[in-house]
Amino acid sequence: MKVLDFPLVKITIAFILGVIASYYLHFPISTILFSLSFCFILFCIAYFLNLKHNNKSILFGLSAYFLSFCIGALTLLSHTENLQKNHYFNCKIAFEKPQIVTLILREKLKSNDYADRYIGLIKTISGKTYSGKIIVNVQKDSSINHLIIGNTIKVKNTLQRNKSNKNPNQFDYSKYLADKQIYAQIYCQKNEILVNKTIQKDIWYYCAKLHSRIISNLEKSKFSTSEMNVALALILGQQQEISQDIIQDYQYSGATHILSVSGLHVGFIMLFITFILKPIPNTKKGSFFKLASILISLAGFAIISGLSPSVLRSVVMFSFVAIGNHLRRNGNIYHTLLVSILLILLFEPYFLFDVGFQLSYIALFFILWLQPILKNIYKPKNKLTVYIWEALTVSFAAQIGTLPLCLYYFHQFPGLFFVTNIIILPVLSFIMIAGIVVMLIAIFTSPPLFITMIFEKSIYLLNLMIHAVASIDSFVIRDISFNFYHLIAISFFIIFSIIWVKKPNYNKLIFLFTSIITVQLAFILTKIQVENEEELIVYNEKKNTLISERIGRNLTLFTRDTVINKKENNRNVNSYLVGNSITLDQVKGLKNLLYFKKSRILIIDSTKIYSSKLKPDILILTQDPKINLDRLLKDIQPKIVIADGSNSKTIQKNWKISCSKKNIPFHATNEKGYYRL
Repeated sequence: MKVLDFPLVKITIAFILGVIASYYLHFPISTILFSLSFCFILFCIAYFLNLKHNNKSILFGLSAYFLSFCIGALTLLSHTENLQKNHYFNCKIAFEKPQIVTLILREKLKSNDYADRYIGLIKTISGKTYSGKIIVNVQKDSSINHLIIGNTIKVKNTLQRNKSNKNPNQFDYSKYLADKQIYAQIYCQKNEILVNKTIQKDIWYYCAKLHSRIISNLEKSKFSTSEMNVALALILGQQQEISQDIIQDYQYSGATHILSVSGLHVGFIMLFITFILKPIPNTKKGSFFKLASILISLAGFAIISGLSPSVLRSVVMFSFVAIGNHLRRNGNIYHTLLVSILLILLFEPYFLFDVGFQLSYIALFFILWLQPILKNIYKPKNKLTVYIWEALTVSFAAQIGTLPLCLYYFHQFPGLFFVTNIIILPVLSFIMIAGIVVMLIAIFTSPPLFITMIFEKSIYLLNLMIHAVASIDSFVIRDISFNFYHLIAISFFIIFSIIWVKKPNYNKLIFLFTSIITVQLAFILTKIQVENEEELIVYNEKKNTLISERIGRNLTLFTRDTVINKKENNRNVNSYLVGNSITLDQVKGLKNLLYFKKSRILIIDSTKIYSSKLKPDILILTQDPKINLDRLLKDIQPKIVIADGSNSKTIQKNWKISCSKKNIPFHATNEKGYYRL
């Protein structure tokens, strides 16, 4: 099957490239509009010339692809909310002084130890109309939190911009939120919030109310809290209350995907509905009734699960698969997937940069593409062996396809993923069926005790099996250094290997060998970059001082915390080691004077020991030293002053003022993040 012969494939690829280019290159909107107009005129000319001469021209194809590219770029810009004039991001005063902010609570997020968290939609700031999503953090106290989704609240506060990662090679939470069009947060106490009596009763309100009703009825049926939280994650995608220990077990066993309602769950529901409707004949009316039933069931599941982005993506994807099956186009399943991708990205282009979106489509694509090849390697006759072999081939196909992305994003690999998938699929199948029944009953009343007990024990069994696999620690490979070069090279190697295995020939073998050379080049290039790199990092640590000196592949760590050693370094240092493919060479006690290349670095801590005769290039202040910085700056005249995270915020404000008077740059790590020399 020649997938690329389908015109929409090339158009979709051009559209995706336009989205990616706009995301990373930040095109001005005027440039995009001009390019779009030019490409549209060129497309129209090529189209009419094509009609006149009645043949396909290269100009027509190229103009169509360039037009699709420009539409992709414009689509991303039109969905970038902070470019709109009435977005709160453009209200500078709201980030400088407290303002009266009116907003509507849209979604409940996972709470932390200090606050209950929500996503809110801003309506007004100091009486002026604004828009945009924001995270609302309501500080926890002894009183009960009565806030519900749909509440309109008013609070006087200063908006806080999302802070980027404070240490190198860490997860960039600020970028993650920006891709979801969330650019700021509000931190407030319950007594600062004024709640409007009028509740906005939209679909989000009714979804939240439905969830509350289900949870209330499950609690009445004496459902165990820990098992109920897993059930809500499995069936409804609600992970807010699930414990961190359980999440970690699922991560280490390679079963994290079953806690996030996505393609696996929606695909199972589609197969289950198809199985129930199997007795209906495949006549024109019967086939249409099956399609309508599947689409309604999937839409209903999306509503019950709270219309989360991951569920909506999967529902759209499998709705197209169902429509393709109805139209008897099973052979063009790849085209169906591409159409669903194009449709989703037209409405939400930022989904393209969501890890869940990438993994879902890649996993499904490789299951459709690679699993039949793996399945034909061995053809068992026993039914049990057939089940185990099919489960294995599906698991391996999905894991092979998603391996490069998993290593790139998570830097770990669960070695027993295939064992996990074999043992959990029967239990998960039962849980999905029983869970849907229990949840449907819980919408109206408390489920019968015997059904609840069966459902609860099945989840307990699932958790037990997951924990047993996760406990075999030696099979969980962590801290795998894997950069962008490796991602591209290994991906190409996997793709060309499968292409060659499906139908070997000389040209495909050339591509396969080229991909192998590309993998080698990726490792060579990484090695050259690593060995030629020299840098000094001042980390942002609250209770400790951490400074690392890197010469090529080796890292020397200077610290006051003697607990840190070569084997057990802290998370900040470990992220840096993994992200840069380097090793911790030695740990040394921190001294008051360091030399890096031609720079002299003076470190002053709470002991206040220093030489006034020394003229350092860099001054590092740590552990709240009680010094007269104005006099010190006059004496030693550093080129830059750095304050790490071990200093109090109050004293850092005074230091910043002192540096400003002397026109000396001041870098506070708890504000600007780590310092790199």
